[in-house]
Amino acid sequence: MNIDTSLLVRLLLALGAAFVISFASTPAVKAFAQKVGAIDVPNEARRVHDHPIPRLGGLAIFIGFLLSVILFADINTQIRGILIGSVVIAATGAIDDIISLRALTKLLMQIIAAVIAVLHGVVIEVVMNPNVFAEAEHISLGILSVPITILWIVAVTNAVNLIDGLDGLAVGVSTIASVTMLVVALVVSEPNVAIILACLAGACVGFMPYNLNPAKIFMGDTGALLLGYVLSTMSVVGMFKFYAVVSFFVPVLALAVPLIDTSFAFIRRILRGQSPFTPDRGHFHHRLLDMGMSQKQAVSILYTVSIILGVSAVVLATTGEFKILILVVGFCIAAACGLHIAEKNHNHHEAAQPHTEHDDGKN
Repeated sequence: MNIDTSLLVRLLLALGAAFVISFASTPAVKAFAQKVGAIDVPNEARRVHDHPIPRLGGLAIFIGFLLSVILFADINTQIRGILIGSVVIAATGAIDDIISLRALTKLLMQIIAAVIAVLHGVVIEVVMNPNVFAEAEHISLGILSVPITILWIVAVTNAVNLIDGLDGLAVGVSTIASVTMLVVALVVSEPNVAIILACLAGACVGFMPYNLNPAKIFMGDTGALLLGYVLSTMSVVGMFKFYAVVSFFVPVLALAVPLIDTSFAFIRRILRGQSPFTPDRGHFHHRLLDMGMSQKQAVSILYTVSIILGVSAVVLATTGEFKILILVVGFCIAAACGLHIAEKNHNHHEAAQPHTEHDDGKN
């Protein structure tokens, strides 16, 4: 992979500018969040923090991302649509962080943002042929291209939002996904996509010092929805339009942690007879905490899994070696089974322990 020097300079400048803008604007955003009452109060069992913390931090990520894209990227029709949709998503998230919107209202706004991107040409036109023995590696979606694209964008947008449950988790996983797709974009000769992903990664890293445990500010729905939306739409522009089979696996592997967690959450809730959008304490990060891990340990584990999947995506894209895909699938299955068994053993051990009353000094 040969990278032109001028492109490398633009990438570094885009990433650096996004980092500086996001890092510098976060304190102001925090003060604004406190002024308008955008505060996350731990009044639910699934919350893991023990004191009110300002949210709306995603506004700093949005500012850093948007300004750096305007400065360094080529704004074609597709990118214009993505940016317009990003404004809709960020505005929706900001309103929700302040006054709490209904889930159906947020879903509707996500669909509108997805439609905006689709109307500007952000469309998945082909997918991998599920029949691996067929001569054709891909199949054309035809009239299904629009609904499938909208479904992909909304699904990833919500997936990133649902893993935003621990300090630094969503922003870190999104950074890893951004860098993964950035590298692959360079491999498939999509420099503009790489620059935009550099802007997103830089904005995430700029916000991260304020969001790592113990967090001083949360990104809120403003950031989580924005990250999911940008990652989903950029994966369509930079990955899905290529006919090579490996291109279909790259965005899925890069976003595997939030996608798998969300899939499990939806199945779990539906089997319980609940709405798939009902909040619960069954996400991967909750299970790790319930096994006795600290926030930092749980986040580190999920970062590691994301990095392994990201590296696998890059190797797959650069070599086309499908053995790595088999290993990754096996790793995911083994990890999921191991987590389930470990949690069951931990819960059984806890239940077997005699309960004793003690005074911990708290009322």
